[in-house]
Amino acid sequence: MLRRSIAGNAAALALFALTTAGILAVTEVTTREPIERAIRAASARALLEIIPLERHSNDLLLDTYPIPRDYWGPLGLNDGGEINLARETNGQITAVIIPAVAQDGYSGPIKMLVGVNRDGTIAGVRVTSHSETPGLGDKIELRKSNWILQFNGLSLGDPPRDQWRVQKDGGSFDQFTGATITPRAVVNQVRSVLEFVAAHHQQIFSAPVSKRAVEVEQPVTQEAQPENQ
Repeated sequence: MLRRSIAGNAAALALFALTTAGILAVTEVTTREPIERAIRAASARALLEIIPLERHSNDLLLDTYPIPRDYWGPLGLNDGGEINLARETNGQITAVIIPAVAQDGYSGPIKMLVGVNRDGTIAGVRVTSHSETPGLGDKIELRKSNWILQFNGLSLGDPPRDQWRVQKDGGSFDQFTGATITPRAVVNQVRSVLEFVAAHHQQIFSAPVSKRAVEVEQPVTQEAQPENQ
């Protein structure tokens, strides 16, 4: 009797486990594609805030160039990354978006995307992740302040390289009241990105079309475009 009871319980548990596994498998299959679409749309919006749809005819998410390991250090990258390439219809690269991390933020690393035009000017900068103090350091976020927009159109020559510092350090860039470390880290890292691009301009702006980037009829849909800021 006891053996039959144990066997029955074991069978019930096995059936429950199989049923649960089946439900989880079905759920994963049915939700994977919507999740992947959502992630892609979010990534596309971040890129399109820097290089709008009208400035390129390719798929920014697929047309990428892997960053060689030798260059991870200057960009603050620990695990590498890829440069997103913006091309005109003739295939010429007009701008690039480079991932970078300011490792010396006040509360930890500050991850960002830096867009650089072919002429060396900045297309835009966006902070994608940070742990800076709310109300102080978080002003590097566009949704908190317009501070990050001051980089638009600047280059290594405008202002001069020795002015690529916050005003407290004798440079041209504003810092936040009560928070200098955060903007200092961002300014320094953006300058490092510009120096990286200047040193490897030919290599970056002559990169071939990524193997992942098949001939796409439509780059990124209008639905992925960011709202006007």
